[in-house]
Amino acid sequence: MSMTPQDAARVQQAKQAALEVLLHNMHGPYRGLPRTAGWGYPEPYTRDLMIALLGVLASGHKKLIASYRRVLETLAKNQTRLGHIPSLVHDPENRGASDTTPLFLLAAGIFRRAVNEPDFLASAVEKSLTWMDYQSIEDRVLVPQLPTSDWRDEQWVLGYGLFVNTVVYSYLRCFGLHDKANVLQTQMNRFSISAGARHRHVHEGLSMRNKPYYALYSYKINRSERFDLLGNSIALLSGLASPSRASHLVSWIEQESAAMRRNNELDVDLPPNFFPYIYPSDPDWMPRYEKFNRPGEYHNGGIWPFVCGFYVAGIVAAGKQKLAEQKLLALTDLIKPAVDSNLSYGFNEWCYARDGQPAGQDWQTWSAAMYLYAATSVEAGRALFFDEFRTPPNSIVKENANKTNSAE
Repeated sequence: MSMTPQDAARVQQAKQAALEVLLHNMHGPYRGLPRTAGWGYPEPYTRDLMIALLGVLASGHKKLIASYRRVLETLAKNQTRLGHIPSLVHDPENRGASDTTPLFLLAAGIFRRAVNEPDFLASAVEKSLTWMDYQSIEDRVLVPQLPTSDWRDEQWVLGYGLFVNTVVYSYLRCFGLHDKANVLQTQMNRFSISAGARHRHVHEGLSMRNKPYYALYSYKINRSERFDLLGNSIALLSGLASPSRASHLVSWIEQESAAMRRNNELDVDLPPNFFPYIYPSDPDWMPRYEKFNRPGEYHNGGIWPFVCGFYVAGIVAAGKQKLAEQKLLALTDLIKPAVDSNLSYGFNEWCYARDGQPAGQDWQTWSAAMYLYAATSVEAGRALFFDEFRTPPNSIVKENANKTNSAE
């Protein structure tokens, strides 16, 4: 890294604090499984822990890694007969999420590679892969979802959502299922339908004309062009976005973030998880948003440290090391304030976009873990784990990517 010694020391101190959070949260009240946050959220939420596995593996801490091995093994035991993964690690009846099974597959695949156990949870993985095959309602690999069924429990994402499909793309590459990954990449790089009617044999995609990012969701003639930072960051990490597109995408995010700061919509040197914000006058506003999801808050544009961790690593994957270091320092500042003023580091669930104040629970597991992952990736100069399974696309995908880039 090219940081000053003082900045490098700040990062190391924050990494140590993140490790302490993960060790504190390693044993919770539910069968001794890790807890989702230090004091609130004692439950072992599947999606949080599957994402946190990236930071756990990056830490190299043997006890933590053993603890998360147990998480994966418990999920395999609580898998449904057809292969779906529950939303709570310990509760096989807590079902219905669109992202838990894809995240389990990605986590299991990365864990296999990290510990060099290529057959780890082979039966459970095979069942979940089959489950995901059947989720593609048009038998196109691309999978749809119901609103509020992914990590955004207070926001509508309808049909082919970006985030879930970037996770699907990632685990397909991780398991070497490149034919399916190539098909999915081609589909996602198709333009979303903007006309008022869908013509026969015309399939929707998640690309948009004259914009470098992927749409939040698309389904038939319905789509949202609002920006999803998490989904687009995984597109950077996984190689779904071509190198040219990745470079344009990062530049666009930074330009839009700067514009929001000028307009007093943002007070942090990191992008919101979602923008432009949805306002009550917008057609996609939901009445419930007034209480839980106001503009610049929570899923409607809040700053989520774990999402920013993905973004920092995505910048590394895009080859912009200096910018990644700058954003890592901004993330180091973001994770320090806490709701409980007695804490040296908050690692909060999310922060308000307009003033950067912490909100939600302190010592959130995935916030600490993704800081560790981002910092270690910046130090290594590569996107840990993802770089190990990214492969050059075949000629069909290259041709499609070239068509997409020509429209950027």
